[in-house]
Amino acid sequence: MSADKGDQPRRGVLLVVAGPTAVGKGTLIKALLEQYPEIEWSVSCTTREPRETEVDGEDYHFVTEAEFERMRREGELLETAVVHGTDHYGTPRRPVEEALAAGRDIVLEIDYQGARSIRTAMPEAALVFVAPPSIEALKSRLEDRHTESDEEIARRLRSVRTEITNLGMFQYVIVNDELDKAIETLVAIYLAEGVRMRALRWQGLQERLLGELESEL
Repeated sequence: MSADKGDQPRRGVLLVVAGPTAVGKGTLIKALLEQYPEIEWSVSCTTREPRETEVDGEDYHFVTEAEFERMRREGELLETAVVHGTDHYGTPRRPVEEALAAGRDIVLEIDYQGARSIRTAMPEAALVFVAPPSIEALKSRLEDRHTESDEEIARRLRSVRTEITNLGMFQYVIVNDELDKAIETLVAIYLAEGVRMRALRWQGLQERLLGELESEL
């Protein structure tokens, strides 16, 4: 999405997608990126171990705790969070700030703690919470992944209570019950935010229209 001819270029859309583990955030984002490949994907940093199918630099930047602490201390991370009580996650600052300043859209997949920090640092961000249709459905999705032990699943479900408690801080909520419908909703949110960001850059439009009036009157 680009600015109208003659108008001041808009700032990029910052779409922040959060929600419980295994709720389908990644699937929704992947579908959005397939429809709008110009959207940039922010690759987060994490100290947790990669899963078997994950690729360093594509799914996450997998870093040591010492490297993560250095990045946090030197201001290289836009937000940080401790997830499930043990794993550190953070969003590299530079790619996000450079994309938005250049008018490019970017999407982040982070947890509610990170979303809260982003809302403070960048109030124009659109915060989207992806919710499961039920806790039973979420538990089933966790079990079907076969990547966590029973103890790990129980720990992740305990984290869901805190995430659901903070649901009210988000501007949008998508219940991921029917995948196609959930994808359509995320796409609609993205398009609406593009319109909103263009509306925020009204000075260029005002100047152009007043100039056209001067030539007519």
